[in-house]
Amino acid sequence: MDIVTDPEACVPPAGGSAVTIGAYDGVHLGHRALLAELQARARRDGLTTVVVTFDRHPATVVRPESAPSLLCDLAQKLELLAAAGVDRTVVVPFTAERANETAEEFVASILVEGLDARLVVVGEDFHFGHGRKGNVALLQEMGATAGFEVDGVTLEADPEGTGPLDAPISSTRVRSLVAAGQVEAAAALLGRPHQLRGRVVQGDQRGGSELGFPTANVEVPSGICLPAAGIYAGWYERPDGSTWPTAISVGRRPTFYGSEGDLLIEAFLLDFTGDLYGEEARVSFVARLRDEVAFRTVDDLVAQMHRDVAATRRRLDVG
Repeated sequence: MDIVTDPEACVPPAGGSAVTIGAYDGVHLGHRALLAELQARARRDGLTTVVVTFDRHPATVVRPESAPSLLCDLAQKLELLAAAGVDRTVVVPFTAERANETAEEFVASILVEGLDARLVVVGEDFHFGHGRKGNVALLQEMGATAGFEVDGVTLEADPEGTGPLDAPISSTRVRSLVAAGQVEAAAALLGRPHQLRGRVVQGDQRGGSELGFPTANVEVPSGICLPAAGIYAGWYERPDGSTWPTAISVGRRPTFYGSEGDLLIEAFLLDFTGDLYGEEARVSFVARLRDEVAFRTVDDLVAQMHRDVAATRRRLDVG
């Protein structure tokens, strides 16, 4: 996949492009259905498929006080788009200046001049430009003059019944499920387990020496959507691509720190020995096992951790 990070220097694809626009946070099944529609139309007309997205969520600029936490960072989003078979992704820096750009200016500079768009496929409720005044109707009006067709598609409905009947899959719904700890329902909408990425840093080193369960303390960048506090079964992927069944704690270690501890992501890799410090980890959440609770004694906590590891083995079907 070709990645363009400077829209001003964008060279239009030979033969024109089929374009979709959006934050594409999580690249969930609804996004992928829209991309499949884009790709089918592009193949028919001999066009290059292009996703126009942003280097940050637009809400962090236009309404930072209510900006959502994200399902993935930019690097992961680009990986997911490449895996979906997109030919080119244009990453637009979303600055205060860009937020004040009119919908008409965006269409002229990005779609017409930068990409020679011949087809634009977006969700039927798509809005863009200053004040969100741009919509499908405006795109169709401008396309009639500029020479591109516009298709406002109905977004893919939830296949698993995790929301209202026929409700479309959305990043907002997936975030709500993750934040509630409903990682299996979230995975059904994402088409994959929710994944956190971060560097393994040093913790209080209690896990191995005191508890007998050495954990990787994964430092996740701020602004990423974390599952609700609790214990989960999942997978840990190392930089070399190897994966390990993992019992994951998301919480504040209330047995030691009450409710005042920092929220941590701690991963216990089953049957692993070795040093993980400093490496970039990918932790995927398969199933929620239980709530986080404070135990009366350390021995009680250790006994429960043994049960959690056994439950992780059963849930992941590993020996």
